Amino acid sequence: MKIAQVTNVDFSLRHFLLPLMRGARARGHEVVGICAEGPLLDLPRREGFRILPVPMARSLSPLAQARAFAALLAAFRAERFDLVHAHMPISGLLARAAARAAGVPRIAYTGHGFLFNQPGPWWRRALSLRLERLGGRITDVFLTVSEEEAADARRLGIHPRAVAVRNGRDPAVFRPDPAARAALRAELGAREGDCVVIAVSRLVRHKGHPELLRAMESAPPNAVLWVVGERLPSDHGEDLEPHFARAAAALGPRLKRLGYRHDVARLLAAADVFALPSHFEGLPMSVIEAMLTGLPVVATDIRGPREQVVQGETGLLVPPAAVAPLAEAIARLAADPALRARMGAAGRARALERFTEAAVVARTLDLLGL
Repeated sequence: MKIAQVTNVDFSLRHFLLPLMRGARARGHEVVGICAEGPLLDLPRREGFRILPVPMARSLSPLAQARAFAALLAAFRAERFDLVHAHMPISGLLARAAARAAGVPRIAYTGHGFLFNQPGPWWRRALSLRLERLGGRITDVFLTVSEEEAADARRLGIHPRAVAVRNGRDPAVFRPDPAARAALRAELGAREGDCVVIAVSRLVRHKGHPELLRAMESAPPNAVLWVVGERLPSDHGEDLEPHFARAAAALGPRLKRLGYRHDVARLLAAADVFALPSHFEGLPMSVIEAMLTGLPVVATDIRGPREQVVQGETGLLVPPAAVAPLAEAIARLAADPALRARMGAAGRARALERFTEAAVVARTLDLLGL
């Protein structure tokens, strides 16, 4: 079969779709990636995947979306795909509509988080739900990464057969690594008794960076924060630089901003606690990466993370957008190395059971009929 994997930006294709593309190709299918052009497409291209760049825009601009739809329609008519598998809310809707208009025989969608579950004005959530229902009507295979959101899709009339496939990462890549731990802690100046809290995510407001930075101000002196990630050119919303400037003045050398990194697995192995105090998620890959590495996870009690983190067993769940409970969770783990070790080991065992890349890719390909 000839398959199109469609998403919005290069970041999503590289970090979310590439394992699925590899799996489909290994089963003998021709796979083409479609998204906006970007530097992170270098890896799939090096691996021999053909990438069709289209002018995807992460906005509600009618003109921008019309351009993206036209480009998708032209690509689908020219390429004559057997299956279009779309991802992400806006790009997913456009790709499914264009696939239907182009006469693609089979259309699939994976939801990585519904916008109507995201905090925001009522009209945006209502519009999102309406658009998801419209998209569901032209979708043959409807998947989500979250069990709760699969239930939402069935309950809210988006798709009667929505199925959760979860997310997964490779445990051969994300694992405890004593050599990397020693080398990176020395390189980044972590002392013997330091508890390194690491956050890996895009630098956007809904990932909870302002709360995390505030919480670190009241954390014990041995708690150090490493922030990994950057703001994508297509990201919207509040500028976080004032929050980081304030935290830098308060925390001094206890705060390290590491930017976008290709060695996340080694950085996780060098840390002691993983933190992701998001306001909204699908099923975050970063939490899975941390669990496989053997880190206890501090996350918010929201859809997605609460399917991954078992409260008090593999980590700690706190309310979203609240500083004090987050600070208490970090302080508790910073003060107790034995607790960190127990939770980290339990988290790795849970991730190996539920969130491995090979199992998730195989299940997804089976459900797609590949």
